[in-house]
Amino acid sequence: MKNFLLLLLLTTSVFAQTPEATTHKKITKADLFTDYDIVLIDSLLMDTKYKSPLYETSTYIIKDIEKRDVSSVELSTELLKERLQLVNAKTPFNIAYNPALEKVIKSYLKYRKRYYPALMAKAEYYFPMFEKHLDQYDIPLEMKYLAIVESALDPTAKSRVGATGLWQFMYATGVQYKLKVSSYVDERQDPVRATIAACKYLSDLYNIFGDWDLALAAYNSGPGNVAKAIKRSGGYRNYWNIRPFLPSETASYVPAFYATMYLFEFQKEHNLIADAPQIRHFETDTIHVKKTINFEHVAETTGISAELIQFLNPSYKLDIIPFVEGKKYAITLPRKNSFNFIENETAIYALADLDASKREKPLPKYFEMDKRIRYKVKNGDFLGKIASKFGVRVSEIKRWNRMKTSRLKIGQRLNIYPKKMAIPKSSSKVSTAKKNEKSTKKGAFETYVVKKGDSLWTISRKFKNVSIDEIKKWNNIWSVKSLKPGIKLKIYKS
Repeated sequence: MKNFLLLLLLTTSVFAQTPEATTHKKITKADLFTDYDIVLIDSLLMDTKYKSPLYETSTYIIKDIEKRDVSSVELSTELLKERLQLVNAKTPFNIAYNPALEKVIKSYLKYRKRYYPALMAKAEYYFPMFEKHLDQYDIPLEMKYLAIVESALDPTAKSRVGATGLWQFMYATGVQYKLKVSSYVDERQDPVRATIAACKYLSDLYNIFGDWDLALAAYNSGPGNVAKAIKRSGGYRNYWNIRPFLPSETASYVPAFYATMYLFEFQKEHNLIADAPQIRHFETDTIHVKKTINFEHVAETTGISAELIQFLNPSYKLDIIPFVEGKKYAITLPRKNSFNFIENETAIYALADLDASKREKPLPKYFEMDKRIRYKVKNGDFLGKIASKFGVRVSEIKRWNRMKTSRLKIGQRLNIYPKKMAIPKSSSKVSTAKKNEKSTKKGAFETYVVKKGDSLWTISRKFKNVSIDEIKKWNNIWSVKSLKPGIKLKIYKS
């Protein structure tokens, strides 16, 4: 059963890497995985191309840390040892002094200190949520620091190879742990759902290894790599002892976790003062929507900034909350503004209907990733192009459609199980933009420079008879995210 669970986990992919301690406890040969298990593990790892995207892309983990000069950091080895012992005494993780860990801590103090106030402010929002679910699954509450190492608490973070969200789930792993992805919603970016999935995955890893340090390592590099490292080390179960046998890309991961835990535990001693949080989790509420609406409809009607709505609802990829029969999509809002939404709900839906009636191009069709769609081959299409459009492989398209060759015919229908939403070349968007420019560039206009904290709603309120939709058309803005401080907007006079 244990081997079956391990192999099942290996067909997915999240991530883990490595820290340190020094207990010389060995296990017997009977406790180790057999050579046959290792062969299966290796083959599965090759099939899934299991790698650590975090190591390649993260700005939080410092690369080449051994080469960094940290001699100017005022933290003695003796004092660090004392503090690490205090942390170790109250955590199930094996946090012992190690020169490599000292280097990581001092590097963070020297090269990352200025980022911690904002990071700690985000932690004020996310940590209580994490702790609630970690406690439910009987996982050490300190595991909340893992989300910092994985994503720097950015729910929309995406690695080069597609790992997504606070807990950096790959698509296949997300599917196994019930995280759905559609053309509108990515539940890997949903803080609550992704946290629950991470708890389940960590629990499975702990059931395999019986050790939280090893579970942490397996979260990044994969349980197969940890199992092989144990075997090759001669049976040691301590992270620092198996570290030389783990993949090189995991070397910075667990020390980064321990260093983060240390800095949060001793933030006052290192003068790390958190910024004021934008909002706390207990100050929010959720409301189910009854029609498809976008963030701007809510912002324009209620006065809540679009940026705050984005922060509270990161799982909606297009800033649109879809209404789908059988689904219960909700919007998260500040609790103090939830009654404002309810009072203006009719107006919000009316605005959405008005917006839909004026829209020249319909919204993308809702579909769930990995659900079959029928694609009609167009002029200029070839398998590689179609595969890239839907985030799948050519070999998969051929298998799904029982194709022996790569030849296509215009009008041919293909079965596709998409991994991402197909966004067509924005020719229609460009042509529409050009039409709008031609139709609106007649007459005088004034220039408005976007300031920090501005939203399309607040800007529209500064001018008489100017709507959000007009500002977007005049300036070719197609997403709230395009609005950045310093951008100049043209505002035409009525």
